[in-house]
Amino acid sequence: MAGNSQRRGAMRKAGSKKGATVGSGGQRRKALEGRGPTPKAEDRVYHPAHQRKVAAEKKAAGQRPGGTRAGRGGGPKGRGGVQEIVTGRNSVLEALRAGIPVEAVYLFSRLDADDRTREILDIVSGRGYELLEVGKPELDRLTDGAVHQGVALKVPPYDYRDVDDLLDAAAASDRPPLIVALDGVTDPRNLGAVLRSAGAFGAHGVLVPERRAAGVTASAWKVSAGAAARVPVARATNLVRALGELKQAGCFVVGLDAGGTTSIGDLQLATEPLVVVAGSEGKGLSRLVREACDVVASIPIDSDTESLNAAVATGISLYEVARLRAAQD
Repeated sequence: MAGNSQRRGAMRKAGSKKGATVGSGGQRRKALEGRGPTPKAEDRVYHPAHQRKVAAEKKAAGQRPGGTRAGRGGGPKGRGGVQEIVTGRNSVLEALRAGIPVEAVYLFSRLDADDRTREILDIVSGRGYELLEVGKPELDRLTDGAVHQGVALKVPPYDYRDVDDLLDAAAASDRPPLIVALDGVTDPRNLGAVLRSAGAFGAHGVLVPERRAAGVTASAWKVSAGAAARVPVARATNLVRALGELKQAGCFVVGLDAGGTTSIGDLQLATEPLVVVAGSEGKGLSRLVREACDVVASIPIDSDTESLNAAVATGISLYEVARLRAAQD
């Protein structure tokens, strides 16, 4: 018993020494040392607080969150688009090839490289885009659980314009205004195709409603083949009211409909300040928009059972207007 008491006393004495690591307790404590405090939310690049901080810094520097120069907003003052996340290797690569605006590119930190990811990295480094390596949980959260294949791209909000901006663009061009308005077109790919035609035939801008209508998303950017960077898009809270403002500014409003009273190729108003309005493929022009039109024109087609979607009809109409204007010159 005395021997046991001596051993216990020796163990207590050894355990009281400074820096002793008898057992596993000291080793575990050492393993936990050196990590430092948790970074603030605004210092974590994947956290919404960091994104708000960056946006505030850019705003203070006179920039919009998307990196464009601050100016007049579209639709209601100061209202822009919505940030969009493009996911997947093919989609991200196609978006980068199309030259859509990029706010940041996110890559999984342990990404398996292939030809697509190598080209993505080449484009990102060549254009100086912000590249962020993140873990899988952060990438899953950023993409809302979508299949991302370790790659995601953030598209900044589009800077929509006012109706007055479209008229200003026409005044600066020394040509009669030519504006396209879309009524109830909800597919962003159709909007992108309209932007491409508008850029090809000299239109000064595109007008879309704020609600129940396609906006300038990544899909619209890709289909426009870069025209979205050249042709301004204005958003209107009320399309009928916006058309009335354009009429007061001296524009004639021409609606496109299969039952129109005149052929678009014979449009006498083509050389005047003009707004061409296209409706959705299913419903066409709404009643109030149709009533706001000065003329309803049609595009002759071979079969009564066929119809043209908004993008095709707009492209044909803009070509005819450009042809008639060139003939007068």
